[in-house]
Amino acid sequence: MDAHGIWETVKKKTSNKAPNQKKSKQALAFLFQAIPEDMVLQMASYTDPKQVLDWLKTRYLGVDRVRTSRLATLKRKLEILRMKEDETVDDFVTKLSGLASKVRSLGYELEEGDLVKRLLDSMPKSFLQIVASIEQCFELDSMLFDEAVGTLKTYEERKRATEKVEDTQGRLLLASDEKSHVCKYCGNGHSNRDDFRHDRGRGRGSGRSRDGNERVRDKSHVRCYKCGELSHYKNECPKWEKEEAGLIEEELTLF
Repeated sequence: MDAHGIWETVKKKTSNKAPNQKKSKQALAFLFQAIPEDMVLQMASYTDPKQVLDWLKTRYLGVDRVRTSRLATLKRKLEILRMKEDETVDDFVTKLSGLASKVRSLGYELEEGDLVKRLLDSMPKSFLQIVASIEQCFELDSMLFDEAVGTLKTYEERKRATEKVEDTQGRLLLASDEKSHVCKYCGNGHSNRDDFRHDRGRGRGSGRSRDGNERVRDKSHVRCYKCGELSHYKNECPKWEKEEAGLIEEELTLF
């Protein structure tokens, strides 16, 4: 109506000058086009566009109250919103931007600097270092929201790359440590030297695990130094036992 120069017909009258009838009818037509048909029938007797606008304000007075309540709820959500440790910067920024858009749509002026401060205050402990750097090196009131998001994403990518390298190095060290305790002949080994000390004196073919249960080793790849056969050690060789039995028998015969 303001673009068509007829908004003055629905404003509060400050003079006794008679309204322009043509402009009043145009304003009335605009109002009737903007409301449901059943309401048009209820206000069919109105000829003054200001009366129609006042009636609409009275009818929808509760809408303002609902909007105020909704705005308060969204502002509380903005205050308590926090980024989780396993959440990405992109996902969190999407949530924050969505709430900010809803707040602005309800008429609340959310400045760019306030949104930047809200973003930094919502970061988890793992981002404490970069947040402190941003607060010390930048003027938050004049800092753009996209600039703050870009800085946080750069830090996030570097942090993930560092964690990936450390995880890879840890796996390599663990694999190297396990390999150093494996026997090159039988393929068996111990997880640490304590197990080796505990197993000494119990025979080469058995031992005990950490829970105290008897542990049997796989001897399928073990080759006997006495007979050259697989599946047993030299001190378990049947030929060795037969030779020992023969020597004992000879000694008894001599006596």
